[in-house]
Amino acid sequence: MTEFEFVKSSHSSSGGECVEVALNIPHTIAVRDSKNPAAGTIRLAPSAWQSLLPHLRS
Repeated sequence: MTEFEFVKSSHSSSGGECVEVALNIPHTIAVRDSKNPAAGTIRLAPSAWQSLLPHLRS
């Protein structure tokens, strides 16, 4: 099984208080807390991720 490859936004500060997102698995978007990655991930369908993005950006 392929592992998630998490990345941080280029808009994130160096303080580490952000989320990480993995887009490398087909049909799955994974999101986790950069401060505590061992706490687990939230997995979303791409359509759910697209619906969530505008709320995260506001």
